[in-house]
Amino acid sequence: MARVVGTGMLTILEDQHQFILHHQVMQQQTDDQVTVEMLTQAKKRFPKLSVCSFDKGFHSKENQIALKEPLKQVVMPRKGKLSQQAKEEEQAPAFVKARRAHSAVESAINGLEVHGLDVCRDHGIDGFKRYVALAVLARNIHRIGAILWQLDAARELRKNNYAQRYKLAA
Repeated sequence: MARVVGTGMLTILEDQHQFILHHQVMQQQTDDQVTVEMLTQAKKRFPKLSVCSFDKGFHSKENQIALKEPLKQVVMPRKGKLSQQAKEEEQAPAFVKARRAHSAVESAINGLEVHGLDVCRDHGIDGFKRYVALAVLARNIHRIGAILWQLDAARELRKNNYAQRYKLAA
């Protein structure tokens, strides 16, 4: 499952393991204008992508229709007052589960700021795009390090548990 969040200038697509799969700096565009293009590019690189959760800013009728075909499930909350049919769709257990998992992507924006995107020392849009790309790279490398650290900690715990059992048996 992938999650998409937009901040007004930047849109990112994150997978269930918290790796950023795609990012896009938007120039004079809104979230709903880049949705289909962004997902099409991501789907080319990651063909197994089948479920995607979006913020409300990405919703439009055209996006709902265009994303139904390439994805098994599109979690795109509607803006404004909901019709009865829309309420039923958004209260379905699968929709609710995917929507709850969506909040994790908000931390990715904060992670990007922590990894260099809080201050852009370069000038112009090209410099900003370069900073975003480097922040995404740093965030993904940091995520790999966190996974390796967890594996190492689990291995150390198993080793200590084995040593304790061996001492008791002797």
